[in-house]
Amino acid sequence: MLQIILYNLDIALDAIRQNAMRSFLTSLGIIFGVASVIAMLAIGRGAQEEVLSQMKLLGTNNVIIEPVIQQVEGEVSNASSLAEKQQKYSPGLTLADMESIKEQIPQVENVSPEIIYETSFIRGGRLRSGKLVGVNDHYFGINNFEIAEGNIFKDVQLTNADPVCVIGSDVKTRFFAGEDPVGQKIKAGNTWLTVTGVLKEREMSTENIQNLGIRNYNLDIYVPVTTALLRYKNRAMVTGREIQQAAAERNSNNSSSNNNGNSSAGSGNNYHQIDKMIVQVTDTRYSVPIAEIARKMLQRRHNTVIDFEVIVPELLLQQERRTQEIFNIVLSSIASISLIVGGIGIMNIMLASVVERYREIGVRRAVGAHERDIQLQFLTEALAISISGGIIGIMLGIAFSYIIELTAGVATIVTLSSIFISFGVAMAIGVIFGFFPAQRAAEQDPVHALRHE
Repeated sequence: MLQIILYNLDIALDAIRQNAMRSFLTSLGIIFGVASVIAMLAIGRGAQEEVLSQMKLLGTNNVIIEPVIQQVEGEVSNASSLAEKQQKYSPGLTLADMESIKEQIPQVENVSPEIIYETSFIRGGRLRSGKLVGVNDHYFGINNFEIAEGNIFKDVQLTNADPVCVIGSDVKTRFFAGEDPVGQKIKAGNTWLTVTGVLKEREMSTENIQNLGIRNYNLDIYVPVTTALLRYKNRAMVTGREIQQAAAERNSNNSSSNNNGNSSAGSGNNYHQIDKMIVQVTDTRYSVPIAEIARKMLQRRHNTVIDFEVIVPELLLQQERRTQEIFNIVLSSIASISLIVGGIGIMNIMLASVVERYREIGVRRAVGAHERDIQLQFLTEALAISISGGIIGIMLGIAFSYIIELTAGVATIVTLSSIFISFGVAMAIGVIFGFFPAQRAAEQDPVHALRHE
């Protein structure tokens, strides 16, 4: 059997060599079809990996709770309507909320707050604005941060609200170039902080920062949450100055309402003690139910005021994956059209080849070849054209993928599965579209074939 296959393969390759240009033009559909499938799947896989890298920045097994700061505007006709529009009291997101979630909800592994202050960093005559972030010791593990130098906060430093900090890699580059920052001081706002550690650089593209609404962590300085509340500002505590300022704003609003008939109710000031709460669950399958429980708990603690937002990165990841799967199916379907067109081209040329080679068919049948032998001869020729086109298409598809990545800036990943799938489809196209011409050649009457001019 192997000898018969090799014999028919030799005949097929000889026929291809005799009509090299026609065979090449015939295989173009297969070549570009395979190349298109590989390139499209590479783009789709690259997009999937980009989504996964984005979700890793948020943490797939995390639940993120953020405050909602609303601004209310509208016309006020009388005092009663104003009272109706006033919301119920809510303390906002607080550390007490965080502790309640940690203690009362099972399957919660760790919880960390974020308290963010816009301030300025000063050292050695250099000044730069940046973000000071108050966190606890679980924050770095929850967000998969790695320490490049030194250590994170110790429990005693959190308890005593010591003026210590962990700095981002870019802060080290800008303020401690060429020296070890651990143990040295940097001024953030009006407080001098001692550096205990440096975070390992986290690569983040501008697109990730914009799409996910996150900041560049490499530019931040992290302090214990107790230090942030004690030495900077605790928004949960109302000072006498803030009371006086609120009274002045209220009088000003009342005066504006009396004179103009309208006012702005609510200045949109941030009354939340913390700016973000990150809840780490033990397993991603608990993310959705824990998010729902946390939502109901906070709603009850906040006197039914919905002044917070619960975000589940796992749901975002599932939605993005589904979108990418549909995207890949559409791209692959479009690219597969080229393979079908290539198969039609093979069938067309093979039918013409059958007519041209009637005498050859007649001679082979006259010397003892069976219908199966003739069928196998032409089927092998069609398969050889599709296989050679598939090999060229694979090389072209890989080249296309790298060219797209270099020129368009789109991440592409060529996988073995995409190569095997496209090559397998190309072989199937050769068999399917080569079968009808091969069958037609095998059914020719030897006498009429010999008499054909």
